[in-house]
Amino acid sequence: MIYAAALTAAQACGLDIYGGFHGGADDGLPADHQTLLLLGPAPDFWARVQQEPELCDGLSDPIDRWSTRVIHALAAQLNAMPFLPFGGPPYAPFLSWAMKTNRAWSSPVGMLVHDRAGLMVSYRGALAFRGRLDLPPTGAKPCDTCAAKPCLSACPVDALSADKGYNTEACHVYLNSPAGQSCLSQGCIARRACPVSAGANRSAAQSAHHMSYFHKPTAFP
Repeated sequence: MIYAAALTAAQACGLDIYGGFHGGADDGLPADHQTLLLLGPAPDFWARVQQEPELCDGLSDPIDRWSTRVIHALAAQLNAMPFLPFGGPPYAPFLSWAMKTNRAWSSPVGMLVHDRAGLMVSYRGALAFRGRLDLPPTGAKPCDTCAAKPCLSACPVDALSADKGYNTEACHVYLNSPAGQSCLSQGCIARRACPVSAGANRSAAQSAHHMSYFHKPTAFP
């Protein structure tokens, strides 16, 4: 197996490789596996999945069900072991895996920032390989050259902070207000403020779908 073949197979179903690393059991990889590749949405992800059966059957968690089916099929095709960031406990250590790729880092607001997807980074799954795949060069942390750091001042209720963590209650209360409707319909304003987030090609419809699972209005005053 070579990296280019894994990339081509992933992109053929609307996914992309968001980074990889060489490791072993100490990194949470299964025995005798040496390479892990993290998978996230490709630029055409949302357009592709709209016609998939999971998005059309009216049942809950369509994206997770789609990810399960597609990533398990990819694993079988590429002779790899699949991992998903949901369905636990136990949960695979996706946060630490992401940072091991040297393509994702902790941002000024605490969330992960990716070298191409910015604060819109998300992972749909991962594939572990027995062989040591040749990985492409990694990027640089975008925050290091971002003088403005608009993510720090974008949230109207200051719900995001690397020092204080994520104030989920303040966020949900804001989302219940008229002013918060733009976050519900277009995605978190702090995530959108990151200049690199445009690289994720995240449509408003895709963000609204995920926000509908994150925020349940009746649960907050």
